[in-house]
Amino acid sequence: MDLSNLKPAAGSTKSRKRIGRGEGSGRGAHSATKGNKGQKSRSGAKIPVWFEGGQMPLQRRIPKFGFTNPFRKEYHAINLSRLAELVAAGSVDGKTEINPEVLRGVGLVGKKEMVKILGGGEVDTALTVLAHAFSASAKQKIEAAGGTATVI
Repeated sequence: MDLSNLKPAAGSTKSRKRIGRGEGSGRGAHSATKGNKGQKSRSGAKIPVWFEGGQMPLQRRIPKFGFTNPFRKEYHAINLSRLAELVAAGSVDGKTEINPEVLRGVGLVGKKEMVKILGGGEVDTALTVLAHAFSASAKQKIEAAGGTATVI
């Protein structure tokens, strides 16, 4: 090993081109690769993407209306037909209670999602279902089949 073999360690040098550091660098002179004149050619120019040059921005031009409830609860809807499919496939035992943890294990709902059971489809087995909400038809169909629908 001698001086002709020396190299900087991997990752210690930067590969980006430094602009505006003299004409000898090839990226100096008056424009320094930034085009010609204007706000974007100056140093420290941080212009938001949505800025429209002083024109009234789009988000202020469009009319606003309606109301968004900040306390709205989002439910993940599951039909009775889906529960019947899970019982028929054997991935959910019809005798144990079906709750959000069981549905999470099958991959139907996410970690912190609330579950609402809807009345689409038919149920012929007596199921014990625990969920955050039920539609009236779902509750009626579950109880008609001999099961129980309990709100958590």
